[in-house]
Amino acid sequence: MPDFTHLKIDGTLHMVDVSGKPETQRMAIARGEVVFPEEIYERVLSQDIPKGDFLSCARVAGILAAKKTSELIPLCHPLPLSQVEIDFQFIPEKYALEIEARVKTVSQTGVEMEALTAVSVAALTIYDMCKALHKGIKIQNIRLVYKSGGKSGEVRFE
Repeated sequence: MPDFTHLKIDGTLHMVDVSGKPETQRMAIARGEVVFPEEIYERVLSQDIPKGDFLSCARVAGILAAKKTSELIPLCHPLPLSQVEIDFQFIPEKYALEIEARVKTVSQTGVEMEALTAVSVAALTIYDMCKALHKGIKIQNIRLVYKSGGKSGEVRFE
Protein backbone atom coordinates (compact mmCIF):
# COMPACT_ATOMS: atom_id res chain seq x y z
CA MET A 1 0.00 0.00 0.00
CA PRO A 2 1.41 3.44 -0.90
CA ASP A 3 2.36 5.81 1.91
CA PHE A 4 -0.65 8.14 2.27
CA THR A 5 0.50 10.99 4.47
CA HIS A 6 -3.05 11.94 5.49
CA LEU A 7 -3.83 8.47 6.90
CA LYS A 8 -2.81 7.13 10.30
CA ILE A 9 -1.87 3.47 10.67
CA ASP A 10 -5.46 2.63 11.68
CA GLY A 11 -6.80 4.34 8.53
CA THR A 12 -8.17 7.49 10.16
CA LEU A 13 -7.58 10.85 8.53
CA HIS A 14 -5.39 13.53 10.06
CA MET A 15 -3.73 16.79 9.09
CA VAL A 16 -0.06 16.17 8.31
CA ASP A 17 2.39 17.63 10.82
CA VAL A 18 4.69 19.97 8.87
CA SER A 19 6.24 21.59 11.95
CA GLY A 20 9.57 19.80 11.41
CA LYS A 21 9.91 20.91 7.79
CA PRO A 22 11.96 23.97 6.87
CA GLU A 23 10.26 27.00 5.38
CA THR A 24 11.17 27.38 1.72
CA GLN A 25 10.02 29.59 -1.10
CA ARG A 26 7.29 27.73 -2.98
CA MET A 27 5.26 28.36 -6.09
CA ALA A 28 2.53 26.50 -7.95
CA ILE A 29 0.90 27.17 -11.31
CA ALA A 30 -2.45 25.67 -12.29
CA ARG A 31 -4.51 26.03 -15.45
CA GLY A 32 -8.00 25.25 -16.62
CA GLU A 33 -10.30 26.09 -19.49
CA VAL A 34 -13.79 27.43 -19.91
CA VAL A 35 -15.16 26.35 -23.30
CA PHE A 36 -18.07 28.28 -24.77
CA PRO A 37 -20.59 27.25 -27.41
CA GLU A 38 -19.49 28.67 -30.77
CA GLU A 39 -22.60 30.84 -31.11
CA ILE A 40 -21.74 32.97 -28.05
CA TYR A 41 -17.96 33.09 -28.37
CA GLU A 42 -17.85 36.44 -30.20
CA ARG A 43 -19.78 38.05 -27.35
CA VAL A 44 -17.38 36.50 -24.86
CA LEU A 45 -14.37 37.75 -26.84
CA SER A 46 -15.80 41.27 -26.97
CA GLN A 47 -16.75 40.93 -23.29
CA ASP A 48 -20.35 41.87 -24.13
CA ILE A 49 -21.82 40.03 -21.15
CA PRO A 50 -25.07 41.12 -19.43
CA LYS A 51 -23.56 40.82 -15.93
CA GLY A 52 -20.59 43.05 -16.79
CA ASP A 53 -16.83 42.65 -16.43
CA PHE A 54 -16.65 38.89 -15.96
CA LEU A 55 -12.85 38.71 -16.16
CA SER A 56 -12.28 41.17 -13.31
CA CYS A 57 -14.90 39.40 -11.24
CA ALA A 58 -13.31 35.99 -11.93
CA ARG A 59 -9.83 37.33 -11.09
CA VAL A 60 -10.98 38.60 -7.69
CA ALA A 61 -12.91 35.37 -7.02
CA GLY A 62 -9.83 33.29 -7.83
CA ILE A 63 -7.65 35.34 -5.50
CA LEU A 64 -10.19 35.07 -2.69
CA ALA A 65 -10.50 31.32 -3.27
CA ALA A 66 -6.74 30.80 -3.01
CA LYS A 67 -6.79 32.65 0.31
CA LYS A 68 -9.68 30.48 1.60
CA THR A 69 -8.41 27.08 0.40
CA SER A 70 -7.81 25.68 3.90
CA GLU A 71 -11.43 26.50 4.76
CA LEU A 72 -12.70 24.57 1.72
CA ILE A 73 -10.36 21.57 1.55
CA PRO A 74 -10.48 19.81 4.93
CA LEU A 75 -6.85 18.71 5.38
CA CYS A 76 -5.09 21.73 3.81
CA HIS A 77 -2.94 23.91 6.03
CA PRO A 78 -3.72 27.62 6.23
CA LEU A 79 -0.81 29.33 4.49
CA PRO A 80 0.53 32.88 4.35
CA LEU A 81 0.28 33.61 0.64
CA SER A 82 2.89 35.99 -0.74
CA GLN A 83 1.26 36.40 -4.14
CA VAL A 84 -1.73 35.20 -6.14
CA GLU A 85 -1.95 36.10 -9.84
CA ILE A 86 -4.78 35.11 -12.14
CA ASP A 87 -4.39 35.57 -15.91
CA PHE A 88 -6.64 34.80 -18.85
CA GLN A 89 -5.87 33.85 -22.45
CA PHE A 90 -8.50 33.55 -25.16
CA ILE A 91 -8.06 30.51 -27.43
CA PRO A 92 -10.35 31.25 -30.41
CA GLU A 93 -9.67 27.99 -32.28
CA LYS A 94 -11.13 26.09 -29.30
CA TYR A 95 -13.80 28.69 -28.40
CA ALA A 96 -12.11 28.71 -25.01
CA LEU A 97 -10.70 30.92 -22.32
CA GLU A 98 -7.68 29.57 -20.45
CA ILE A 99 -7.28 30.52 -16.80
CA GLU A 100 -3.87 30.44 -15.15
CA ALA A 101 -3.25 30.89 -11.42
CA ARG A 102 0.25 31.45 -9.96
CA VAL A 103 0.52 31.26 -6.19
CA LYS A 104 3.61 31.90 -4.05
CA THR A 105 4.45 31.47 -0.38
CA VAL A 106 7.35 30.98 1.98
CA SER A 107 6.14 28.10 4.10
CA GLN A 108 6.61 24.51 5.24
CA THR A 109 4.20 23.11 2.66
CA GLY A 110 3.27 23.84 -0.94
CA VAL A 111 0.55 25.89 -2.61
CA GLU A 112 -0.65 23.43 -5.24
CA MET A 113 -4.14 23.25 -3.75
CA GLU A 114 -4.36 27.03 -3.58
CA ALA A 115 -3.51 27.35 -7.29
CA LEU A 116 -6.01 24.63 -8.25
CA THR A 117 -8.72 26.16 -6.08
CA ALA A 118 -8.09 29.60 -7.59
CA VAL A 119 -8.53 28.25 -11.14
CA SER A 120 -11.63 26.28 -10.18
CA VAL A 121 -13.42 29.20 -8.54
CA ALA A 122 -12.41 31.61 -11.30
CA ALA A 123 -13.89 29.16 -13.84
CA LEU A 124 -17.09 28.79 -11.82
CA THR A 125 -17.38 32.57 -11.62
CA ILE A 126 -17.02 32.87 -15.39
CA TYR A 127 -19.73 30.25 -15.82
CA ASP A 128 -22.00 32.15 -13.43
CA MET A 129 -21.37 35.47 -15.18
CA CYS A 130 -21.93 34.03 -18.69
CA LYS A 131 -24.65 31.41 -18.18
CA ALA A 132 -27.37 33.86 -19.19
CA LEU A 133 -25.99 33.62 -22.75
CA HIS A 134 -25.94 29.80 -22.84
CA LYS A 135 -26.12 26.96 -20.33
CA GLY A 136 -23.78 24.75 -22.41
CA ILE A 137 -20.56 26.35 -21.17
CA LYS A 138 -18.01 23.72 -20.08
CA ILE A 139 -15.29 23.86 -17.44
CA GLN A 140 -12.50 21.40 -18.18
CA ASN A 141 -8.90 20.33 -17.87
CA ILE A 142 -8.12 21.89 -14.47
CA ARG A 143 -4.61 20.74 -13.62
CA LEU A 144 -1.34 21.55 -11.92
CA VAL A 145 1.31 22.49 -14.48
CA TYR A 146 4.25 23.53 -12.26
CA LYS A 147 5.46 23.50 -8.68
CA SER A 148 8.67 24.50 -6.98
CA GLY A 149 10.14 24.44 -3.49
CA GLY A 150 10.24 21.86 -0.78
CA LYS A 151 11.72 18.38 -0.93
CA SER A 152 10.71 17.66 -4.55
CA GLY A 153 12.16 20.93 -5.87
CA GLU A 154 11.05 22.10 -9.29
CA VAL A 155 8.57 19.92 -11.20
CA ARG A 156 6.91 20.67 -14.55
CA PHE A 157 3.84 18.73 -15.56
CA GLU A 158 3.46 20.25 -19.06
